[in-house]
Amino acid sequence: MIRMMNQLPETATAAPASDASTTDSPAADYSSIDAPAPADSGPPGEANCASDEITAQSVVEALLMATDEPLPAGKIAQLLGTGDASDVKDHIQGLNEKYVRNGAAFRIEAIARGYQLLTLPAYDAWIGKLHKARSDSRLSPAALETLAIVAYKQPVLRADVEAIRGVAVGDMLVRLRDMGLVRIVGRAEELGRPLLYGTTTRFLEVFGLSSLKDLPKVDSDKSAAVPRLAPVE
Repeated sequence: MIRMMNQLPETATAAPASDASTTDSPAADYSSIDAPAPADSGPPGEANCASDEITAQSVVEALLMATDEPLPAGKIAQLLGTGDASDVKDHIQGLNEKYVRNGAAFRIEAIARGYQLLTLPAYDAWIGKLHKARSDSRLSPAALETLAIVAYKQPVLRADVEAIRGVAVGDMLVRLRDMGLVRIVGRAEELGRPLLYGTTTRFLEVFGLSSLKDLPKVDSDKSAAVPRLAPVE
């Protein structure tokens, strides 16, 4: 829900202090957003009720967290069902002030004629690692097909995988091994002692399986066919 912005102007991370008192509703409303009321401020239960109160500002925040593209202020106001674009901008300013006070790693920024919740540039190095890991773990249709054959036929020879796919799979098996999805499980008792391949525990994690017994069943009428596999997102 929160995306990285490569260049976030430092001047946009904090609103002027002089506007803090005019951006949203009265101070009493802010207490229901920022933190629960003190335990001794009323009967038990009242503080929890206040802290869970849904306000216009919290709805704006929820909408921005739930979208992966900029939302225009007018659209936010329409979804909110109250106020106008000007009111939405006030809510956004109030939220950004809260994020600054709390030392949050993100801000709401004006981008592409709308508003979006974006992480600060200081966190780019870590977010970049996350994006790279996701990119590296993406499986092409050819990789999924090769992996499915290994999963259903293991322990299996490279030659057997190639016979089913009809193409060379040496490089693909190396990539799947590098990704931790396939491993060498032994050698065949035949001329040349070729390598045998099987899947790993990581394979089970990626595809949401408890064990190989949880693989989709092979159609009895198409025993030679291998079902398609789909990673768990």
